[in-house]
Amino acid sequence: MSVIHHPRVAWDAARTLVGAVPDDERFRSIAGELERLLGEGTAQSLRETRDRLRSAPDDGRDLVEAGVWRVRIEDALRSHPDAVEPLRRLVATAQPRWISS
Repeated sequence: MSVIHHPRVAWDAARTLVGAVPDDERFRSIAGELERLLGEGTAQSLRETRDRLRSAPDDGRDLVEAGVWRVRIEDALRSHPDAVEPLRRLVATAQPRWISS
């Protein structure tokens, strides 16, 4: 049995989400899967993140948004631990375009 580090999965998922913003199709795919895994209440927040990042793409906001999503996802995983494996798979299969660190 392997151990999955939830904070790491949350961070990787957040970075994958933020990295997908420039590509509409990729963002819709990842955002749709996050909404399915974390609940319908995330849809509006996902759209707001996309809009904020598109309005100022080069001001470092990507790191802030990734941090915000890491916390949201980690909190959601506490309530829904069954979502961690599908989320880990999503991150592993997404072709990540990592944000600058």
